[in-house]
Amino acid sequence: MKYQLHREQQLKTDIAAAWTFFSSPYNLSVLTPASMKFKVRSELDDESIFEGMLINYNVTPLLGIPMSWQTEITQVSPLHSFTDYQKKGPYKLWNHHHQFIENENGVLVIDTVDYELPFGILGDWVHGLLVKKKLDHIFDYRFEVLEKKFNTQ
Repeated sequence: MKYQLHREQQLKTDIAAAWTFFSSPYNLSVLTPASMKFKVRSELDDESIFEGMLINYNVTPLLGIPMSWQTEITQVSPLHSFTDYQKKGPYKLWNHHHQFIENENGVLVIDTVDYELPFGILGDWVHGLLVKKKLDHIFDYRFEVLEKKFNTQ
């Protein structure tokens, strides 16, 4: 079964600062709980993303089991949006669209993740038991980090 996670967060910053922060793969580790041991393995010459860019990570998503993850940046519209797609990793499908909408209060950040687990009905059971809660925890953590970085003065 396919699932969708949708989150929105208003940041008190300008579009250039938001884009610079989110479009750097190295900031993913800042936005991920330390317990997941997230580490970018790719050596990236330029921190700015581009279509076709492959990024390799190590991550420990569930039950302390380490794994490799590779995403490809499949779409980039500078200062507006980008999409990362899992090429290798734990999901049958992972497509994460990041959108940035400038407004009078700063920048509205919208995350939409379409995802699916492998193993059919077993994957659906694991989703309800573990994965949905874990993803909510990760994105709640991300929200708090972004609040501290951009919305605390």
